Amino acid sequence: MPDSQAPQIVTTQPHDDDKFHEECGVFGIWKATDAAALTALGLHALQHRGQEAAGIVTLDDAGIFHAHKGQGLVGDIFSDAKVMASLRGTAAMGHNRYATTGETALRNVQPLYADFAFGGFAVAHNGNLTNATQLHRNLVQRGCLFQSTTDSEVFVHLIAISLYSTVVDRLIDALRQVQGAYSLVALHNGALLGARDPLGVRPLVLGRLGGEGGGQPAWVLTSETCALDIVGADFVRDIDPGEIIVIDDQGVHSIKPFGKIQDRFCIFEYIYFARPDSVVEGTPVYATRKRIGLELARESGVDADVVVPVPDSGVPAAMGYATESGIHFELGIIRNHYVGRTFIEPTDQIRHLGVKLKHSANRAIIAGKRVILVDDSIVRGTTSRKIVEMVRAAGAREVHMRISSPPTTHSCYYGIDTPERSKLMAACHDISEMARIIGVDSLAFISLDGLYRALGKPGRDPARPSYCDACFTGDYAIPLTDTHDSSDRQLSLLQAG
Repeated sequence: MPDSQAPQIVTTQPHDDDKFHEECGVFGIWKATDAAALTALGLHALQHRGQEAAGIVTLDDAGIFHAHKGQGLVGDIFSDAKVMASLRGTAAMGHNRYATTGETALRNVQPLYADFAFGGFAVAHNGNLTNATQLHRNLVQRGCLFQSTTDSEVFVHLIAISLYSTVVDRLIDALRQVQGAYSLVALHNGALLGARDPLGVRPLVLGRLGGEGGGQPAWVLTSETCALDIVGADFVRDIDPGEIIVIDDQGVHSIKPFGKIQDRFCIFEYIYFARPDSVVEGTPVYATRKRIGLELARESGVDADVVVPVPDSGVPAAMGYATESGIHFELGIIRNHYVGRTFIEPTDQIRHLGVKLKHSANRAIIAGKRVILVDDSIVRGTTSRKIVEMVRAAGAREVHMRISSPPTTHSCYYGIDTPERSKLMAACHDISEMARIIGVDSLAFISLDGLYRALGKPGRDPARPSYCDACFTGDYAIPLTDTHDSSDRQLSLLQAG
């Protein structure tokens, strides 16, 4: 069989490049029986934040670290009883990773571990450093030897060369030198550490497990509250922007070395990234997405017979849209939940049918109807076009698309895998052109002010935006040092953690 016709094993679905991808999830626990198993459960709850690789590092009572990493899904990597038994200890941390390009190399899988004079140190982070290339170059010139191409390793080297004596002071020293968005979890012989960037772009929460009746509780740091729920931990609070948390045998300690500045939490966590059952910055995600749908219907109502979500991420917004518009909500598109991240893509002749591996039209609901399709975003537009074609082929009389985010016109540099700007449909076309290309009778996005209203704000204040919304506005709150530095382009391959 010629190579061009041979079945190909691929690691990401071809229609998945038309969605944003959150690049990581983190989980750490201090002093719990079965710490590794609890961490694996936490990572399983955070699987939506990264599906390419995962790793766990544990610390036993003798001060010895144990680690296991692999490529693939959490359930595949940590299903072996021997693997789990090898991860001994009552403290642990773990990481899910989404690789931005190509195949995930095992050397890039986190947590990263290093032996220092003060002992072992493991670190993992969610986000992206916008001066990683510059720091990498400076560190190499000082003699540092990098073992990976992830920007998370910059933390390791900055801590290694710091002249401060304590681990916490070394971490603060490192964080003062980095730019970007990050939520970080680290483990060393004396404590579990957590840190959030000064703008609070990426999420991090604190939870408490047990401790009833006067016993010692276990403490959890993780990206989302859904990971607390799966291990039975209670939510305590969000880690504040710019805050460093130190958890040791004496309890939880807070350090705020950076001062108070305007928060800029990632607005896309509410729209798409966070799991619907999580509570983000005090706000239930599911209810927020329904309010976004309500606002979208107020702004862009159209006569129709049925509101249909593009599953799964479009479902809550479509429910809100249907409630406000009075139009029936129906599951007119059915998602196949049994399509894995790795699958056989048969031949060139049928690869264009890839979207049908994930979605199929419910003809009985759609045929002869005026349909409103509700989705969370349009990135490249390729998947939207295929879904519209599928709905029309199922007999829809009209197809109107409503999007629960404003037009995505700029790339993200803060930890979200997005195409370069020239490949973003909304950056290259106006809404009428997008509607023609996608093949809908009408297309509308929620306005930026409408999105802010759905989040409980009166609108967007250009002087003091409440969120990071650079993907819609180009208002980048953190300097894009590497993007503006063209002196060493090959180092731009450093990938987010």
